[in-house]
Amino acid sequence: MPLIQLHNLTKNHIEHTHSGVSNINLEIERGQIVSIIGQSGSGKSTLLKLIYGTLLPQSGEVLFDGVQIMGPDEKLIPGHDKMKMVTQDFTLNLYAKVYDNIAGLIANINLAQKRELTLQTMDFLRISHLADKRIVDLSGGEQQRVAIARAVITEPEVLLLDEPFSQIDAILKKQLRDDVQRLAKYLNITVIMVSHDPIDGLSMADKMVILHNGKIIRQGAPIAIYQNPQYAYVAQLLGKANIITHANLVPDSSQTYAVYPHQVILNREGTGIPARVKNVCFGGNLYEVELVYENTKITAYDYLMRNFSPGENIWFTIIEFMEVD
Repeated sequence: MPLIQLHNLTKNHIEHTHSGVSNINLEIERGQIVSIIGQSGSGKSTLLKLIYGTLLPQSGEVLFDGVQIMGPDEKLIPGHDKMKMVTQDFTLNLYAKVYDNIAGLIANINLAQKRELTLQTMDFLRISHLADKRIVDLSGGEQQRVAIARAVITEPEVLLLDEPFSQIDAILKKQLRDDVQRLAKYLNITVIMVSHDPIDGLSMADKMVILHNGKIIRQGAPIAIYQNPQYAYVAQLLGKANIITHANLVPDSSQTYAVYPHQVILNREGTGIPARVKNVCFGGNLYEVELVYENTKITAYDYLMRNFSPGENIWFTIIEFMEVD
C-alpha cells in the first residue's frame, strides 16, 4: 500500500472559482522524494497543506497508511503527528541560539542522548559552526537549514517542504538539494516538496507532479516527463521550450510541437533554415540566442560560444520535435 493516497481531492478557497486544487488523485510511496511543480497560483501550497492536514478539503480524502488524515476541525493541533512541515517563514525562535532551536524539540529524558542527536543533526546539515549563533543573525539559507534540522530531529515519517530553496543562492541551493537527498535516504523519510523552480524536481525527485490551474496534468519520473512533456505548459515550465506551429518548420502542420533550446543547432555555413538573430544573452557556459524566422521567434542555446550578433543572418536546424497539446 502507498504511504499516502489522495482520492478526488478538491479544495477551492473561493467557491465556484479556481483558487486551489480540484479532483487530485495521487499516490506517494514510502521513502520517495516527490516534487510538486507549477507556476504561482497553480495550487501547490494548498495541496501541501491538505496532505499535512492543516486544510480541510471540500471533497475527497487524504489517507496515511490507509487511515484518513484528520483536518483542522477534527484535531486540536492541526497537522499529522507523523509529518513535519517547513514553511517559507520557518517559524523559528529568532532570538534563541541555533542549538536551542533544534534541541528544544527533544524531551529532557536523556540529556546526553539529546545533545548527541542535536549535534549529529546539525553536522548532517552542515550547520555545526552556527550552534551558538542567534537565528536573527543568520542568512536566509542558514535559517532554512536550521528549520529543516528542527523538523527532522524528531524523526518524522514525512517531511513537507514549501519552496525550500527560494531564499538561497545557486551554489548553496545545490548543496542543500544534495543534503535533503542524503537525509531522506539516511533516515528513510518521505519528502514532499513544492517549488516553482523545475530544477528542484528534475535534479532530486523520484517522482514529479505537475500542477496547472489546480489540476495534475502530468506525474511520473522526472526524465520521462522532460522527454515527453505532452503539454506545451509542461515543456515551457521544465525547459523554456519553443512552441512551434509554423508549417515550414514542423513535420506535420496540423500538430503543435515543443522544441527545447538545446534541440536547435545553429551555424554560419548556410546549412538548414535561414533566420535573423534578434537578441543574444550571455549565460556563462552558453549564449542564449533568440532567432526570428518569418515572424516566428525561436530560442536556441549556443554552447560553442560563437558570439553571434543581433541583426546577423545565420542558419538553424531542429534536431528533435515533441508533439504537445
